[in-house]
Amino acid sequence: MTAMRRTPLDDWIAARIGLNPGQRPTPARLEGWQLARLNATLEQACRQSPFYRRQWRGRARPRLTDLEEIRALPFTSAEDLRQDPLSLLCVSQSEVARVITLRTSGTTGAPKRLFFSGEELEATIDFFHYGMSTLVRPGERVLILLPGDLPDSVGDLLRKGLSRMGGDGIVHGPVQDPVRTLQAIRDRHIDSLVGIPVQVLALARHPDGARIGRGAIRSVLLSTDYVPRAIVAAIQAAWGCRVFQHYGMTEMGFGGGVECAAQAGYHLREADLLFEIVDPVTGDPVSGGRPGEVVVTTLTRRAMPLIRYRTGDLAAWIDDPCPCGSALRRMARVRGRRQELRRLADGIVLEMNALDEALFALPEVINYQATLRSGGSGEHLTVTLFAYQDDHRLPSRAAVALEQLPALRAATANGALRVDPIAVEKRLGFVAPTAKRTIDDQRTTNVSLKDAIA
Repeated sequence: MTAMRRTPLDDWIAARIGLNPGQRPTPARLEGWQLARLNATLEQACRQSPFYRRQWRGRARPRLTDLEEIRALPFTSAEDLRQDPLSLLCVSQSEVARVITLRTSGTTGAPKRLFFSGEELEATIDFFHYGMSTLVRPGERVLILLPGDLPDSVGDLLRKGLSRMGGDGIVHGPVQDPVRTLQAIRDRHIDSLVGIPVQVLALARHPDGARIGRGAIRSVLLSTDYVPRAIVAAIQAAWGCRVFQHYGMTEMGFGGGVECAAQAGYHLREADLLFEIVDPVTGDPVSGGRPGEVVVTTLTRRAMPLIRYRTGDLAAWIDDPCPCGSALRRMARVRGRRQELRRLADGIVLEMNALDEALFALPEVINYQATLRSGGSGEHLTVTLFAYQDDHRLPSRAAVALEQLPALRAATANGALRVDPIAVEKRLGFVAPTAKRTIDDQRTTNVSLKDAIA
């Protein structure tokens, strides 16, 4: 039996924290590096950032002797990045190599703005280099279905990282025409794909997707959004490939963590980022495999350090050692976003990831839209399925799938919620959006999400 390869991130982290060749990163060695970098980050933020000086007004400059002491510091939120992003900037604007503006889908408020130095972009390229070597071999061709037209965009950084490990990254951009993208996969003899989960699912389930022989695509990496297990299973079944998951967001410098060959949780970019998982209501740390909100602190960012940034993502720690042999901790796959928890009038919580697992398991479904609204008879859930073919049996099969969800079953049984007849829209040229998916909440009164996480 061939031994499983240890995550390449171990060697990368060892080099990043200054270990000698052959030395492996251990939790103790890593924590020493993280504490030193964290204190340097706090000192710089206190000295250079008006935002953090306001946050810590009345306190002595933070100087921590243990990583757990970070809990005493306040959180940073997405709203802080919208209100006055320049107040978080800690270097001269002449040192900024890239400014990224993030607009939230469906809102008209101010966008988030993030600033990166050239050195920070270089670290992301390095992360992509090592992370991608888990699933891509030198010489293989990778079709990148992410934005990459602009220099130092995520697709461009990924292309550069692949080049360093001997891979051939081809920036295609998000899927706009599934037929054209599938043709490019065949014409270019693509070995691996990197893309948005629902977009890759739409390719795998497209009628032309069957023209890609099983095994032609060796691996797929899904990124930029929460990844339902049903989507992973569907892609694996269609193409006979291994499907890996990446966890990251622009606020993290694009890359945060990636699965190893064991595909049993994320190995994290812990030389550059300090992760916490906290109770979303109290802010207290959670452990023992319980889910909570991911909070991240940057350790090597000079341009715009983020200290205790609330991501809104829900995940849990994995306590057991990884089968790959790494000694570093892992995070379980993200199970969704806190913003997508919808508390119904009777207190039952509806999670989008539950809808995902039920509906994407239906082989015809390539996407769906779920809407909550108030009506004369209480709250209503409306679901519209998108499919390539019109099958009159699909609505009833989808209804049965939804009836199996405990939250919906309980809410409909006590009369708090009514599930409207399910609609199906046939869309042969369907293009899934690049924005993160959401439950459209049109209720006149949104009930508090307090205590929503079990």
